[in-house]
Parts: sequence; C-alpha cells; structure tokens
Amino acid sequence: MMRVVGVDHLSIRVSDYEKSKQFYSRLFTFLGFELSDEYDDAIGWTNGKTRFWISPADVKGREHKYRIGDVGFHHYAFQLRNRKDVDALQSFLRDDLGAAIVDPAAEYYDDYYAVFFLDPDGLKLEGMKYGERQARAARAKASGRKRTA
Repeated sequence: MMRVVGVDHLSIRVSDYEKSKQFYSRLFTFLGFELSDEYDDAIGWTNGKTRFWISPADVKGREHKYRIGDVGFHHYAFQLRNRKDVDALQSFLRDDLGAAIVDPAAEYYDDYYAVFFLDPDGLKLEGMKYGERQARAARAKASGRKRTA
C-alpha cells in the first residue's frame, strides 16, 4: 500500500510579489530556512524537510483580496521547538517584521501554545508548539522511576 511520508512543499500565490518576497525572506531567515530556488516567477525556501514557495497571482487573481473564511487556504502552521521559540517569533513579528498578529502567543488548546499572524495578503500563518508540558512530565516521571529502581 502507498503511504505519504511527509509534506514536501506548499505553494501560494501573492498579490505583490516583491513585497511578499521581502516578507517571506525575512521570516524564513528568522525561522532557519534557506533559499531553495528562485526563478522569474517563483521563489522557494527550505528547512531541509519542507519547502515553501510563493509566486505572483495572475491579473484576475489580483482583482480581489483574500478573506479568511473563503473556500481554500485557512492557515499554515510552523511547528517550533518550544514555547520560548513561539515567544521569540512573536517578538520578531511585532518588532522587526511589523506583521499583523491576529492571535497573540497563548495556550489555545491543552498544551498547545501558538501565535497567529498574517502575511501581506492576509493569509494566516502560525508558529506553534504542542506537547511541551506533557513531554516534560513524562521525562520527570521516567527520571523518578530510574532513581527508585
């Protein structure tokens, strides 16, 4: 049986290619991605596991703004190492990138810590960490068993 082994890339269309190139270049540098490839009509970054591409929307596509709630893309989440990285991302977004933060860094579900923000076209992105408290508790429990054994 065939199995998907990962998500190779995401590709989005943007209304202002140069503005979005600047935004994503700065964001991906901060997130540890490197430039993968660049063509006249597309640019992509990679972290060695996932690639993220942007390319310009066509004339008709630029006639209307993206609206959260429309059919299609809802958001893309970048899994980060820990909650401190989520906080650091929020600071970078606010202080260096000037990105719109729509939901600040907080616990949105049990042991799910995230910050939600918008790209120049209003596409929702997220930096998140899930399971950090659970992993810490499991390590503490395992450590306690080793001491008593």
